Amino acid sequence: MMAPERHRAILSLLADAGSLETNDLQNRLQVSAATLRRDISSLANRGLLKRTHGGVLPCEFSLREPPFEQKAARAAGAKGRLGQKAAALLPMHGVVFIDGGTTCLEVGRALLDRPKLQIFTNSVPLLALAGEARATLVGIGGTVRPVSLALTGALAQSWLEHLSFDVAVVGCSGIQTDRGPATAELSDAALKAEVLRRARQRILVAHAGKWGQSSTLVYAPWKTFTSVVTDHILTIDQKSQLAAAGVGLPK
Repeated sequence: MMAPERHRAILSLLADAGSLETNDLQNRLQVSAATLRRDISSLANRGLLKRTHGGVLPCEFSLREPPFEQKAARAAGAKGRLGQKAAALLPMHGVVFIDGGTTCLEVGRALLDRPKLQIFTNSVPLLALAGEARATLVGIGGTVRPVSLALTGALAQSWLEHLSFDVAVVGCSGIQTDRGPATAELSDAALKAEVLRRARQRILVAHAGKWGQSSTLVYAPWKTFTSVVTDHILTIDQKSQLAAAGVGLPK
């Protein structure tokens, strides 16, 4: 594979995944470490990606959480596939909670045609789909968080005092591999933690771009979760860490 072809392949993989580790990229491209370093340097010098310790990020990456529309456009295909994968773990009838955020929105979309399912959510975009749903959608109260279009705050917390769920599906702004998923805002972290406390089965959905991405508040340790649904290619150490915490990794 010539350099221009490798460069196109790297940018295509990065656009779909949201972030890539260099070891993973080297395996996918079947090139030497030295060749990959030159390719990454060339792309970084042209402003087409950003280098990190052990990986690469899109050139537009920022430590500030981007707006909902921008996040929805990132790795859209991967998020849709994750939504279908997570939905396969959820019941055809019962009571579930679907978190705000773009990946959880795809989980919610995949559940709309289940008439015996009651879906509680703090996702404004998911609630907007109620007109086309056979499932019952119920919105919890709260203040809209503009960056995620999710309802959070004291009113949302008070709603949760009266509820329990068969399954809760939550997302994150980033993942600290040694500690757990994180979010950028205290009110969002508090709501996620309370939802998880009230669910019998607890699923984290996170596309590959969230792993190793910085975010402020770890809202739950790994042992909280029943399963993690992701398209991130986990290292042996990461798999061992999740297994030790009792977290399943559905295939």
